[in-house]
Amino acid sequence: MIVLGIESSCDETAAAVVTGEREILASLVLSQIDEHRPYGGVVPEIAARAHVEHLDTMIGRAMAEASVGFGELDGVAATAGPGLIGGVIVGLMTGKAIAAAHELPLAAVNHLEGHALAPRLCGDFPFPYLVLLVSGGHCQLLIVERAGAYVRLGTTLDDAAGEAFDKVAKTLGLDYPGGPALEKAARNGDPTRFDLPRPMMGRAGCNFSFSGLKTAVVHRLRDLGEGALDAATRAGLAASFQAAVADVLCDRSANAIEVMAERHPEARGFAVSGGVAANAALRAALAETAEANGFTMTAPPPWLCTDNAAMIAWAGIERLRAGLADGLDVPARARWALDPGAGLAAV
Repeated sequence: MIVLGIESSCDETAAAVVTGEREILASLVLSQIDEHRPYGGVVPEIAARAHVEHLDTMIGRAMAEASVGFGELDGVAATAGPGLIGGVIVGLMTGKAIAAAHELPLAAVNHLEGHALAPRLCGDFPFPYLVLLVSGGHCQLLIVERAGAYVRLGTTLDDAAGEAFDKVAKTLGLDYPGGPALEKAARNGDPTRFDLPRPMMGRAGCNFSFSGLKTAVVHRLRDLGEGALDAATRAGLAASFQAAVADVLCDRSANAIEVMAERHPEARGFAVSGGVAANAALRAALAETAEANGFTMTAPPPWLCTDNAAMIAWAGIERLRAGLADGLDVPARARWALDPGAGLAAV
């Protein structure tokens, strides 16, 4: 099986060609960082316009790099949500057009499912497994039972971890995008210098909260006074914030591992995916937590944690193998929960 993947849910225009044997024949990502940097965040209209301008070229380049013609494809997978609706529409409509023109099955992929199944693209990682999906827009703990079947154990009650990273980085005057910049600054800081809260830590359940932690950094900075944010202080705040996030993620994940062990005693797989999973310090802390609880952690390589089309193509392969092809009338969705009981309707 050979599938073309298309991803356009946020500010990366991506196309990839992946086989059912986990061979990535091509994976191209065009970043829009320079376009959004002046605004300190993603501007939806600018993102959608960039997808319109570049997606066809990216698909053509990916097909050429893979040395595959459209007639050799076994399907098309395109992100159908959740995300910035303008960008989602661009990618999904392009995928529909290719599927219709070449009489190919279409897999309308939930972007979160792409992240959740990415560990299986990297190797033989059997179902069921627990996944911590942590990114700029999402922070969830899910049981992945099979393609198309997910049980959500916990989610963020306010900010996602990646969103908190970006906002704190902006508060500290770090470069955009904030997550990688904060991780870099934290390497030179003392994670114990500032006593920051660990929201939800020690409580029952698997939900997250990061808004209070983000606000605490703002208050610490205000208490220091104007002009106090030198390089050492900035690094200390970054390291202390990152350590607090790590502690919360590990605590919540440990609770989820306990639930997973009860529901699926035979399962011992714990995966971490999403853009924040590219953070080396967080990966190391979560690996220790998994090992301490008798689980083995895996995480895709950093480039496969951030938004890309290879994971969308792979999710499409998994869905098409399971008989989960979609009609050409499938809608684009700004919001779309993976688990059916979450109560988040399409918008």
